Amino acid sequence: MRIDKFLWSIRFYKTRTIATDEIKKNRVSIGESVVKSSKEVKEGDVIKIRKNQIDYKIKVLQIPKSRMGAKLVPLHIKDVTDKEQYEILKMRKESQDYYRIKGEGRPTKKDRREMDDYVGNDIASDFTDWDDFFGESGGDSENEN
Repeated sequence: MRIDKFLWSIRFYKTRTIATDEIKKNRVSIGESVVKSSKEVKEGDVIKIRKNQIDYKIKVLQIPKSRMGAKLVPLHIKDVTDKEQYEILKMRKESQDYYRIKGEGRPTKKDRREMDDYVGNDIASDFTDWDDFFGESGGDSENEN
Protein backbone atom coordinates (compact mmCIF):
# COMPACT_ATOMS: atom_id res chain seq x y z
CA MET A 1 0.00 0.00 0.00
CA ARG A 2 1.25 3.51 -0.79
CA ILE A 3 2.41 5.48 2.25
CA ASP A 4 0.03 8.39 1.65
CA LYS A 5 -2.92 6.01 1.52
CA PHE A 6 -1.61 4.13 4.56
CA LEU A 7 -1.31 7.27 6.70
CA TRP A 8 -4.83 8.28 5.66
CA SER A 9 -6.27 4.82 6.29
CA ILE A 10 -4.86 4.62 9.83
CA ARG A 11 -6.37 8.06 10.48
CA PHE A 12 -3.06 9.85 11.01
CA TYR A 13 -4.19 12.51 8.53
CA LYS A 14 -7.76 13.58 7.83
CA THR A 15 -7.44 13.45 4.04
CA ARG A 16 -5.14 11.74 1.61
CA THR A 17 -4.26 15.11 0.09
CA ILE A 18 -2.98 16.38 3.43
CA ALA A 19 -0.92 13.21 3.81
CA THR A 20 0.56 13.73 0.34
CA ASP A 21 1.39 17.37 1.09
CA GLU A 22 3.14 16.43 4.33
CA ILE A 23 5.17 13.79 2.50
CA LYS A 24 6.18 16.36 -0.13
CA LYS A 25 7.38 18.65 2.68
CA ASN A 26 9.75 15.85 3.82
CA ARG A 27 7.96 15.33 7.13
CA VAL A 28 7.55 11.57 6.66
CA SER A 29 10.33 9.00 6.51
CA ILE A 30 10.73 5.25 6.69
CA GLY A 31 13.80 4.32 8.67
CA GLU A 32 16.23 7.15 8.05
CA SER A 33 15.30 7.96 4.46
CA VAL A 34 12.73 10.54 3.37
CA VAL A 35 10.08 9.00 1.12
CA LYS A 36 7.79 9.95 -1.74
CA SER A 37 4.02 9.43 -1.77
CA SER A 38 4.34 6.37 -3.96
CA LYS A 39 6.61 4.48 -1.53
CA GLU A 40 5.16 1.08 -0.63
CA VAL A 41 4.72 0.32 3.07
CA LYS A 42 5.50 -3.18 4.36
CA GLU A 43 4.82 -4.91 7.64
CA GLY A 44 7.58 -4.21 10.15
CA ASP A 45 8.46 -0.75 8.76
CA VAL A 46 9.01 2.04 11.28
CA ILE A 47 7.56 5.29 10.00
CA LYS A 48 8.76 8.59 11.44
CA ILE A 49 6.27 11.47 11.09
CA ARG A 50 6.79 15.12 12.02
CA LYS A 51 3.43 16.60 12.99
CA ASN A 52 2.65 19.54 15.31
CA GLN A 53 6.37 19.94 16.02
CA ILE A 54 6.48 16.42 17.46
CA ASP A 55 8.32 13.42 15.99
CA TYR A 56 5.94 10.45 16.01
CA LYS A 57 7.18 6.92 15.33
CA ILE A 58 4.83 4.12 14.40
CA LYS A 59 5.55 0.52 13.58
CA VAL A 60 3.44 -1.18 10.91
CA LEU A 61 1.90 -4.41 12.20
CA GLN A 62 -0.56 -5.08 9.36
CA ILE A 63 -1.50 -3.40 6.12
CA PRO A 64 -5.19 -2.39 6.18
CA LYS A 65 -7.41 -2.98 3.17
CA SER A 66 -8.98 0.48 3.39
CA ARG A 67 -9.72 3.30 5.85
CA MET A 68 -10.94 1.96 9.16
CA GLY A 69 -12.63 3.03 12.34
CA ALA A 70 -10.51 4.53 15.11
CA LYS A 71 -11.01 1.49 17.34
CA LEU A 72 -9.34 -0.79 14.77
CA VAL A 73 -6.19 1.30 14.34
CA PRO A 74 -4.21 -0.41 17.16
CA LEU A 75 -4.54 -3.72 15.30
CA HIS A 76 -2.53 -2.28 12.39
CA ILE A 77 0.08 -0.03 14.02
CA LYS A 78 2.06 0.22 17.23
CA ASP A 79 3.04 3.60 18.62
CA VAL A 80 6.76 3.64 19.48
CA THR A 81 7.05 7.41 19.96
CA ASP A 82 9.41 8.55 22.71
CA LYS A 83 7.68 9.63 25.92
CA GLU A 84 9.67 12.88 25.81
CA GLN A 85 7.80 13.89 22.65
CA TYR A 86 4.44 13.53 24.38
CA GLU A 87 5.73 15.53 27.36
CA ILE A 88 6.77 18.33 24.99
CA LEU A 89 3.31 18.27 23.42
CA LYS A 90 1.65 18.40 26.85
CA MET A 91 3.81 21.36 27.92
CA ARG A 92 2.98 23.25 24.71
CA LYS A 93 -0.74 22.74 25.20
CA GLU A 94 -0.57 23.94 28.80
CA SER A 95 1.49 27.00 27.92
CA GLN A 96 -0.78 28.21 25.14
CA ASP A 97 -3.03 31.10 26.04
CA TYR A 98 -6.26 30.50 24.17
CA TYR A 99 -8.03 33.59 25.42
CA ARG A 100 -7.45 37.02 23.97
CA ILE A 101 -5.50 39.69 25.81
CA LYS A 102 -7.52 42.34 27.65
CA GLY A 103 -8.11 45.42 25.53
CA GLU A 104 -7.53 43.59 22.26
CA GLY A 105 -10.50 44.15 19.98
CA ARG A 106 -14.20 44.15 20.66
CA PRO A 107 -15.67 42.10 23.48
CA THR A 108 -16.86 38.67 22.46
CA LYS A 109 -20.32 37.38 23.25
CA LYS A 110 -18.87 35.55 26.23
CA ASP A 111 -17.20 38.74 27.46
CA ARG A 112 -20.44 40.66 27.09
CA ARG A 113 -22.36 38.08 29.12
CA GLU A 114 -19.71 38.11 31.83
CA MET A 115 -19.84 41.92 31.98
CA ASP A 116 -23.63 41.86 32.20
CA ASP A 117 -23.48 39.27 34.99
CA TYR A 118 -20.88 41.31 36.84
CA VAL A 119 -22.85 44.56 36.61
CA GLY A 120 -25.97 42.65 37.55
CA ASN A 121 -28.51 44.53 35.48
CA ASP A 122 -29.91 44.26 32.05
CA ILE A 123 -30.34 47.62 30.30
CA ALA A 124 -33.57 46.57 28.59
CA SER A 125 -35.21 45.60 31.90
CA ASP A 126 -34.79 49.17 33.28
CA PHE A 127 -37.00 50.64 30.56
CA THR A 128 -40.63 49.73 30.32
CA ASP A 129 -41.63 52.66 28.14
CA TRP A 130 -39.74 52.36 24.85
CA ASP A 131 -40.69 55.89 23.74
CA ASP A 132 -38.83 57.29 26.75
CA PHE A 133 -35.90 54.96 26.03
CA PHE A 134 -35.52 56.25 22.47
CA GLY A 135 -36.18 59.86 23.49
CA GLU A 136 -39.33 60.20 21.44
CA SER A 137 -42.57 61.58 22.74
CA GLY A 138 -45.72 59.96 21.50
CA GLY A 139 -44.27 58.74 18.19
CA ASP A 140 -45.01 62.03 16.36
CA SER A 141 -41.88 61.72 14.24
CA GLU A 142 -43.97 60.85 11.16
CA ASN A 143 -45.93 64.14 11.33
CA GLU A 144 -42.86 66.39 11.59
CA ASN A 145 -42.15 66.28 7.82
